[in-house]
Amino acid sequence: MRVQFVMQEIWIGLRRNLTMTISLVITVAIAMALFGTGLLLRQQVAASKDYWYDKIEVSIFLCAKTSSNANCQKQDVTDQQRSEIKAQLEKMPQVSNVQYENKQQAFARFKDRFAGSPGFVQSTREGDIPDSFRVKLKNPEEYKPVAQAMLGHPGVDTVINEQEILKKFFKILNGLQAAALGIALIQVIASVLLVGNTVRLSAFNRRRETGIMRLVGASNTYIQLPFILEGAIAGLIGGVFASVLLVLSKKLLIDRLAGTVQLVSQLGWFQVIMVIIVSICFGVLLCAASSFLTLRRYLKI
Repeated sequence: MRVQFVMQEIWIGLRRNLTMTISLVITVAIAMALFGTGLLLRQQVAASKDYWYDKIEVSIFLCAKTSSNANCQKQDVTDQQRSEIKAQLEKMPQVSNVQYENKQQAFARFKDRFAGSPGFVQSTREGDIPDSFRVKLKNPEEYKPVAQAMLGHPGVDTVINEQEILKKFFKILNGLQAAALGIALIQVIASVLLVGNTVRLSAFNRRRETGIMRLVGASNTYIQLPFILEGAIAGLIGGVFASVLLVLSKKLLIDRLAGTVQLVSQLGWFQVIMVIIVSICFGVLLCAASSFLTLRRYLKI
């Protein structure tokens, strides 16, 4: 009988405040979806960093007739200069491995890496990418000594550190994550205020019933339970809608990002499911706690 009464009171409360309940569900859904998206982006950045950290290389592009660098003097690198550069790189303590890549190999690797961008590949011809040495460092952070030793060396056109490119890219992803979490925080505050107003209105509409319950000896917990569960159920429904939005976010944002930008590793469904569970639990606890605190702070029932 007690369970039936509590469920009946929950249904009455949700039905009487239908418009506010719908508003609460929508607000919670948006807040949890943005919160979950922020977590997904954070995991994407972490996974991509772990994946690419060991693959970071320093590319030392050699002189070609098309080079604009004055050091090259519009001439291709000579065999002697190429040998001297390789020998100097192999002697450096920061260097783990040195691999020479000619124009044909560079173009083949370029087509493989940017296979998802056919327009970009078609606009590049074989020979546009000069010969280079791909240098693997023992510690990717020790880039400057290698760059300083190679810049200005006869036969060297430019030195590119892939880590600097990755840092800029991950900075953009971190900015997206911060924006999603910032908007989610605003939505969470709105959710808390809506929960408080919904619970207060619901308690006011049922003040006669709660007064009778108190007269017959019902405990505070028993009286407050339907109101708290109302908020929790609204949070649960909002969390379910948020899970749908997170699946769409994974398919339309994260997967497209991984497919378009070759620097991003694929995020698995296990991480998405864990984020969905965390988001739903957070939504339910947020609404239940807001209901409880509202009842204790503002209402005398």
